[in-house]
Amino acid sequence: MNLRSRSREEPEINLTSLIDVVLLLLVFFMITTSFVRESKIGIRLPEASSTEEAMVMEETMVISVSAQGTYLVNGRPLLDNRASTLESAIRVLAGEQLGGRITVSADADASHQSVITAMDVAGRLGYVEINIATIKPGDQ
Repeated sequence: MNLRSRSREEPEINLTSLIDVVLLLLVFFMITTSFVRESKIGIRLPEASSTEEAMVMEETMVISVSAQGTYLVNGRPLLDNRASTLESAIRVLAGEQLGGRITVSADADASHQSVITAMDVAGRLGYVEINIATIKPGDQ
């Protein structure tokens, strides 16, 4: 009887196929990744030339947005919350003087969509200067 222990050979791991798989995955992810930049809105911020408050000479139209999403144009409530109703109210109140300056005043709890709808309607009517009304921290 042969009682000698046989020498065991260590198993070898072939790394070639593993490297091939990793490289194929790398190439796959590089090809399928989209490198599209998200669209950005260009904003030109105003610069203050003095610390004095500017006096507004012309009458500006004010669109107020309540917390429930209802619109008021120059303090007059509208029949419903549709954009077409807001557009017709602005056309009636502005008359021949469409365009120029308009102020959007929104409640802190108003939905973002309501404010954007008001700004969109004003932009479509030709208003080039849309102001957002804010309050000073001490005025609350």
